[in-house]
Amino acid sequence: MTQHQIKEVVLCADDYALNAPVSQGIVALAVLGRLSATSVMSLSPRWAEDVVALRDVRERLDVGVHLDWTSSFAVDLADGRGLTATKLRAALRLCDQQNIEDQIERQLDAFEAQWQAPPDHIDSHQHVHQLPVFRQALMHVLVRRYGTIAHRPWLRVSSGIAPLEKMARSYAWPSVGPVLGTYGFNASMDDFARHMQGWLASTPADKPALIMCNPAVSAQADDPLGNTRKREFAYLAGHDFVQHLVDASVRVVRGSGKPMLPV
Repeated sequence: MTQHQIKEVVLCADDYALNAPVSQGIVALAVLGRLSATSVMSLSPRWAEDVVALRDVRERLDVGVHLDWTSSFAVDLADGRGLTATKLRAALRLCDQQNIEDQIERQLDAFEAQWQAPPDHIDSHQHVHQLPVFRQALMHVLVRRYGTIAHRPWLRVSSGIAPLEKMARSYAWPSVGPVLGTYGFNASMDDFARHMQGWLASTPADKPALIMCNPAVSAQADDPLGNTRKREFAYLAGHDFVQHLVDASVRVVRGSGKPMLPV
């Protein structure tokens, strides 16, 4: 295997601070060198507590903000609603862009208050940041807030979301995509392994792709994805995942371009 044959992928664990098992699983995988990014739910009451463990691995992976309008955290703060209603309102342009910008600013403030640094990247829970009005609001905030810093946060952009891709290019804003990792979230560990092999095989050769994942060390009772998260963690922490990376000639990299520390 030669250097030019190796493809690259950003492996990003979503939902940091959702609950204790999620945060613990992400930190454990970061220590093992299996992840290269995680996205923080800064509206979570756990963020102020869970930031402590994440600081210990901050040189091992990119740490970004998982903007949120659809979780129970967002709904409880009157900043959000269900995904179906959010999509419909965005499609009908019923959302107030200034209000969305204010919400983004608050979530970034909440992240930076604990992290004491800008995020390495920006994405969102259930990909809401790519919807109409939301994407315009996000770009306005990013340019205003981070447009002059040396290392601007990279954006997660799903394949086929041409409007956001075009906006990012117009500002020469860094982005990572295509985004892989979507499945039914009800697969066995063997099924998840087969999904991962397919995603690794479809990683483009000319640029890094992004695979999102949702690991946790255990299943929390009130988490609908608890068992799924537990299975993902077991696979990602095991030898099979390492072998599948080798078989697919793929290495895990950080979207920021910062180095991966040796394990």
